[in-house]
Amino acid sequence: MPSESKKLPRQRQSSHMVYASSSSVYGGNKTLPFRVEDRVDHPLSLYAATKKSDELLSESYSSLFKLPLTGLRFFTVYGPWGRPDMAMFLFTKAILEGKPIDVFNHGQMRRDFTYIDDIVEGVIRVIDNVAAPDPAWSGDAPDPARSFAPYRVFNIGNNRPVPLLDFIGALEEALGRKAKMELLPMQPGDVPSTMADVAELESAVGFRPATTIREGIGRFVTWYKEYYQTA
Repeated sequence: MPSESKKLPRQRQSSHMVYASSSSVYGGNKTLPFRVEDRVDHPLSLYAATKKSDELLSESYSSLFKLPLTGLRFFTVYGPWGRPDMAMFLFTKAILEGKPIDVFNHGQMRRDFTYIDDIVEGVIRVIDNVAAPDPAWSGDAPDPARSFAPYRVFNIGNNRPVPLLDFIGALEEALGRKAKMELLPMQPGDVPSTMADVAELESAVGFRPATTIREGIGRFVTWYKEYYQTA
């Protein structure tokens, strides 16, 4: 018999598995806000395609083994202990060092920035809300957000998209320094705007992210200066 650490989730008899998807699955969709009922068949990047694949595999696994699975589509997560290759860290480091930051699409981007504490709160609540089959689901008019299997997906975003230049302005304010900006064209595979419809999440678990961008960036900058011991 395999050891407990090597067992598959279905072999461990897990009661519920929650995994990270991404807003990138919405790809070429242009209608905002993005709704979990929207089709997500046109990813614009390989990353988006892998997240869409995760969702497809999860629903198939849930159907075959009756393991409750819930996917959370994260929207532009930021905050302490994040990846140092993400914009928040790159911008902060460059501004403190007096170096220019790359601003794509000439700054004409809008993102549904979501603070990490709100993400954690949503994940915890969803874990306790076990996915169940939807008895109303029909293959004649399939709802992409639900299933005949114990499977669900939710958006988890702030539901308040922020222009990228406002985001940079809030970071400048928190750091007390101005950014030197290198305005560049749109990157391949990127999208100009994101916005999460979180009605399904709020209905299911009674929660919606609410941390403002200035509050979240302020907390991040306080942590960053302490962690990296910068002035």
